[in-house]
Amino acid sequence: MNLKQEIISHIRDVKDFPKKGIVFKDITPILKNPLLCTNIVKQLSSYINSEITHVVGVESRGFLFGLPITIENNLSFVLIRKKGKLPYKTISTDYDLEYGKATIEMNIGDVGPGDRVVIHDDLLATGGTAIAAAKLVIQQGAVVDGFSFVVELGFLKGRERLEGFSKNINSIVKY
Repeated sequence: MNLKQEIISHIRDVKDFPKKGIVFKDITPILKNPLLCTNIVKQLSSYINSEITHVVGVESRGFLFGLPITIENNLSFVLIRKKGKLPYKTISTDYDLEYGKATIEMNIGDVGPGDRVVIHDDLLATGGTAIAAAKLVIQQGAVVDGFSFVVELGFLKGRERLEGFSKNINSIVKY
């Protein structure tokens, strides 16, 4: 079984979550398989080029593989969290989800001019969260060099929305 097939075999579909009509792609069963997690980190790390200085992980599932990617590549890891979760001075942005609205924040000064960033999250759907993260990174003067995801829901066309920030968009599994 190749990596894509193995990931797909571990993803659990949860119907009507977080609201009726949504089929949530739950990656938590993947986390029970350390070898699969190691292989995912290696694959995601292969998308990192030598110019990258930071990986930005988006709360909360973007932390799961984002931090190991930085360890594997000796890079800085930066958190983007939901509003009110970071104790330092922050900048924030509001955005639309496929099922509502949200606000995310990052610490002021976590990235800046000269930094080249890959934004990582577990799943690309409509792209709203990743776009909001990109806006925060750019607002602090850093460059969005790319995006990485474990899973992409291609039918929601999030990739098309992200291409305005970077054409370097990588996902392991595409539905």
